[in-house]
Amino acid sequence: MKTLKFIIPTLLFSLFIIGCSGDDDTPEVVNEEEIITSVIATLVGDTGTVTLSSRDLDGDGPNPPTIVVSGNLKTNTTYAGSVQFLNESETPAEDITEEVEEEAEEHQVFLIPGGGLDVTVTSENSDGNGNPLGTQFTLETTTVTNGTLNITLRHEPKKPNDGTLADAGGETDVTVTFDVTVEQ
Repeated sequence: MKTLKFIIPTLLFSLFIIGCSGDDDTPEVVNEEEIITSVIATLVGDTGTVTLSSRDLDGDGPNPPTIVVSGNLKTNTTYAGSVQFLNESETPAEDITEEVEEEAEEHQVFLIPGGGLDVTVTSENSDGNGNPLGTQFTLETTTVTNGTLNITLRHEPKKPNDGTLADAGGETDVTVTFDVTVEQ
């Protein structure tokens, strides 16, 4: 009986220790999606600067984003472009572009002309593997035209890809479409 009194507590204690030993699993790091309230594209050419901006401070709320195009592009012009992503729900505003560039392998900016807009867009920066990132770009115009320019930031796209959203896959962090005019 004395042996049983010793064995039962020892056995229970051993089971307790063994049951707790699996708690040393390292939790998976969660990369929370950033809030992006504003997208600002700045196009600098020898004929001036055009800014495309979208602000959506209530996110998926009832109010539509405020979209502003500061002017028209000029024909036969090459613009040096940059795009900035901000979280303006914080004070001061958080520049999400810095994180996008730090995690370049996990992001890609797509600038897609549509609706008859005849421009050529080329990414001017890349990730550590030489794949396009797109926060810096050139936009070349030729003729008088108008249409749309869509800017989409994708998280974890397939790289390399053919430059289309369909081939890239991944998740859309933000997308906005601007009405753009190219004039003489």
